[in-house]
Amino acid sequence: MQWQNNADLTAQNSFGFSVTAEHYCKVDQIDQLEDALKDVEEHGWPLLVLGGGSNLVLSEKIPGAVISVMTQGVNVLVDDEDSAIVEVGAGENWHDLVGQLLQMGLHGLENLALIPGNVGAAPVQNIGAYGVEMSDCFHSLTAYDMQTKGLVQLSAEECRFGYRDSLFKSIEKGRYIIWSVRFCLSSIFKPVLTYRGLVDYLAEQGINQPSSHQVYKAVCDIRMSKLPSPAIIGNAGSFFENPVVSEADFLSLKLRYQNIVAFKDRAGFYKLAAGWLIDQAGWKGHIAGSVGVYDQQALVLINKGGGDSVALLALASKISDSVESAFGVKLKIEPRVYP
Repeated sequence: MQWQNNADLTAQNSFGFSVTAEHYCKVDQIDQLEDALKDVEEHGWPLLVLGGGSNLVLSEKIPGAVISVMTQGVNVLVDDEDSAIVEVGAGENWHDLVGQLLQMGLHGLENLALIPGNVGAAPVQNIGAYGVEMSDCFHSLTAYDMQTKGLVQLSAEECRFGYRDSLFKSIEKGRYIIWSVRFCLSSIFKPVLTYRGLVDYLAEQGINQPSSHQVYKAVCDIRMSKLPSPAIIGNAGSFFENPVVSEADFLSLKLRYQNIVAFKDRAGFYKLAAGWLIDQAGWKGHIAGSVGVYDQQALVLINKGGGDSVALLALASKISDSVESAFGVKLKIEPRVYP
């Protein structure tokens, strides 16, 4: 394990912002991680654990230390007649994993295809798309506990998953470094077709009983039509969470905006489509210097080149204020802002 000083992280954040880390290293062995953490503790450095950099808004200068966990491997731990438990290194690419599992005949994650980032970041955010959340197939994980200074196993219940939320993002933020993740997957495909856009797309293709590969392809096609590739246009996917409101508030909004896009959440609550709210507020396609709102999907903020976190967050604040003024709904930023 070796530290790089003043390391360039431009290629390691999906917005493509020019970012420099004061100290940076990669680890894929526990002893390397422990050595790095000793240095962090001895020097009193602030610490950022960086995955694929796909759900982060990074400042130009990152003080202290940045560590990338690069653990690899996709291993079947339990293989029953109709299900399997698979352990995956935190450093594996998420989209590549989804495709690999399909090739192995294991189902459950196909609706989450083409989400950028690494596997280790997936539990932090409890990533979700097209009617499925990562927690739907989650079994357990192994993480390094910064308090006890050793590896621990955490169950789904202990991870406290919620909508785009988890133990790692909220009450124990910064305590755990995810090392590997285990998923419980099925060899029997049962499509999840609760997302209207996915159902409509399949229907347009004349597919009534889709295979797992057809769902996977449909999700990829839909995402590519709406979301720019970070390799071409800097972005972090959905920038705002879909706000959840009470049924009474939803019905009130429905009286004023008959075409409002919303989905039933838990009993007595509705989840509003943040992209629709932003679009209706007039922000779709808006450009503010080097940053802007993607013209194909209002939920996506972009870096056209040369932008930075200051400009992006200023735009996000204006969008949020505008939506709140128009609809009485407060938008919450989905990516983590650091530092």
